[in-house]
Amino acid sequence: MALSRLLPRLQPRPETVPDEPADDTPAVVDAPAFQLRAVPASAPELASAPEGALMANVIALANQKGGVAKTTTTLNLGVALREKGNRVLVIDLDTQGNLTMSQGMNPDAIERSMFDVLVHRVPISDVIHTVEVDIAVASIDLAGAELSLSALIGRERALDKALVEVRDRYDYVLIDTPPSLGLLTINAFVAADGVIVPVQCEYLSLRGLVQLENTLAMVRENLNPRVRVQGIVPTMYDGRTLHAREAIEILEEHFGDLVYKTRIRKTVRYAEAPVKGNSVLKYEPSGPAAQAYRDLAKEVLDGAQARDDA
Repeated sequence: MALSRLLPRLQPRPETVPDEPADDTPAVVDAPAFQLRAVPASAPELASAPEGALMANVIALANQKGGVAKTTTTLNLGVALREKGNRVLVIDLDTQGNLTMSQGMNPDAIERSMFDVLVHRVPISDVIHTVEVDIAVASIDLAGAELSLSALIGRERALDKALVEVRDRYDYVLIDTPPSLGLLTINAFVAADGVIVPVQCEYLSLRGLVQLENTLAMVRENLNPRVRVQGIVPTMYDGRTLHAREAIEILEEHFGDLVYKTRIRKTVRYAEAPVKGNSVLKYEPSGPAAQAYRDLAKEVLDGAQARDDA
């Protein structure tokens, strides 16, 4: 396939990170400018939830390429999980604040946001608003978070520490990340149990998987050994085009069962719903766009059950 020849370095996710990288291990491209630092063995443990409390499954939605439906997937997957009876928190960690706007709030008018949580250690419960799901909101200040965090000790763990307060209150926490692999996204990876990657069915979006996997490998080695890609969501799929069908074939060839069976197809409904401050499940509950995210939620829940049973 033509696309396959353009992606010679796209490799399946290894189960473990080898001590010595193989000769054909992809080089890190545009790696984060900051240095990931391992936590010493003597470092104090983070505060934990009460014994016996059920802890949330924390999932970061990430792809350093913009415009691949990260925000759309974060909100609609969260609402679909909520429909199935789960307690859901979504976190807007994108400096554009699109997730916050998609629930009818203005990031420019918000007084306290995730910026205050990460930089000033404000309790995350202070910035959670309840709409279709609970949402920890973003404001325009979040654009300065990476610069402010860069001087702080434990900067990569700011979100992980903030979530200690609420992890026993939710079944799922979904984190919408910015289109980069900077410090905000690293914070999401350090806090997460897994990563879901929305991938537009086009060449450039596929290429980004290489860099994302390299960054995750660094995070596993230094900060969070449990974080893995738990699923890949094909988005903006148009089955009428050879290019889109070929992209799906490449994903399945290289990543196998990590690729969800649900295809998020192109439709104007995903653009119309945020204008009303709604998810697509509320905007058009019986439409195919809403059903797609219900199908995806079922796959996510089935995967979680399979991991629990393993």
